[in-house]
Amino acid sequence: MEVLYDIAHLRRLPGPLHFAIGVFDGVHLGHRAVIDAALASAEEGGTAVVVTFDPHPVQVLSPRNAPRLLTASAHKLFLLERMLKANSVLIVNFDRAFSDQTGEEFVRALIESSPDGVARICVGEQWQFGKGRSGDIELLRKLGKDNGFEVTGVGTVDAGGMRVSSTRIREAIGAGDFNVAHSLLGRSYTVFGTVIEGQKLGRTIGFPTANLTVHQEQLPPTGVYAVRATGAGDSWDGVANLGYRPTVAGGLVKRILEVHLFGLEHEIYGEELEVEFVRFIRPEQKFDGVDALKGQIGKDVETARQILLT
Repeated sequence: MEVLYDIAHLRRLPGPLHFAIGVFDGVHLGHRAVIDAALASAEEGGTAVVVTFDPHPVQVLSPRNAPRLLTASAHKLFLLERMLKANSVLIVNFDRAFSDQTGEEFVRALIESSPDGVARICVGEQWQFGKGRSGDIELLRKLGKDNGFEVTGVGTVDAGGMRVSSTRIREAIGAGDFNVAHSLLGRSYTVFGTVIEGQKLGRTIGFPTANLTVHQEQLPPTGVYAVRATGAGDSWDGVANLGYRPTVAGGLVKRILEVHLFGLEHEIYGEELEVEFVRFIRPEQKFDGVDALKGQIGKDVETARQILLT
């Protein structure tokens, strides 16, 4: 999969181009319907290009109202390549200068950077874009008629009797409802993070952990979970603690995610891991000391192993 970071670099791709455009936070079933439309169109010849934005537009336009992400850009790229076999992805830097472009200016920039032509643009039917929400499906159809490309507007997607939306998925994850999240995502709920160096207490008590940054992604409630992790060319079952570490750190201000991976015997600092939260085991709690904590972790490990065998 080729990843581009400048609209002008579209010139590298064999045309005509078939665009799927959107924020695509979560790469959920609704997003996948838009992307699948572009991939299907490209089967007639040319290149399918997923066009998305970083950072999330709301983080720039209204930072105080910005949602927790379902998929930061690295996670989004990981999913696009693994699940959708996308040909190419264009990540547009969404800053104040870009936000001042009208919808028409943005589409014309895509057209001008596609010397072999644009064959189709696929978007969510209700999607609006450009300064003052000046771009919409009607603008695309007008520009398509004038410039020789087709437009596909994908309507609302339902799953399990629910409307698929990033907001609804965030709500489900925040409540720890992984079944609803799975139904709307069309995949297991996961977070994506980089393994960083921690205090290394876990290895001294027999349960070494990988500490993860999670790139501002939406997390479930605090507690201990059975998990599965993929990355560094391997995969593991494991148990994770998401919380403030009250026994050994006195209660942190910010939650951290620590994952004990069964069978991991080497360092993976700096590696990216995708972690699937499978099932909640228990709330985080403060113990009288390290020995009591060690005993409980042993019980958690056995509980997680049983869960992950089913």
